[in-house]
Amino acid sequence: MHENKYNNFRRQTHRLPGFDYGSNGYYYITICTKDRLPYFGKIDNGKMQYAFIGKIVQEYWLNIPEHYPFVSLDEFIIMPNHIHGIIVINQDKTTSLGNVATHNCASLLIDAHYNKFCSQSKNLSAIIRGYKSTVKRYANKNNIEFNWQPRFYDHIINNIAELFRIREYIKNNLENWNKDRNNKY
Repeated sequence: MHENKYNNFRRQTHRLPGFDYGSNGYYYITICTKDRLPYFGKIDNGKMQYAFIGKIVQEYWLNIPEHYPFVSLDEFIIMPNHIHGIIVINQDKTTSLGNVATHNCASLLIDAHYNKFCSQSKNLSAIIRGYKSTVKRYANKNNIEFNWQPRFYDHIINNIAELFRIREYIKNNLENWNKDRNNKY
């Protein structure tokens, strides 16, 4: 009898078990390109020189709040083969927008109880999935060679000291590129 090779397959998750990723708060995320290829550009004399797709990646990142009105962007940086950013979820600021905010939700914890009815499709993963798919669709439509790594890294920012430490890490990422574990070149 032929066994289905996926019977015991379980996708490994790096998400915090039991945490509601639809709750308000600050999330630090890293999204990498497939095989860490430097699709987004290169660093020359300490400055990022964007390839065309790198400019699109930045433009679409900045547009995330237009598609998710409950999202604000904090510090971020586009590197040759990855993105670091802080996404702020605040469902409360969309309460006056009526149903506009109900198409998607996502964590320093601002007010977790407000989002207790937020479905799993309305969370941090939905925001990142939407962002990544929009960039990939653009690349496909314009015949630009580009691929994302299948998943992304996230960290729930729990306090103000951690927020400042992560902001500094992001700001200094260009300077530390030669020591970066994502720098394969």
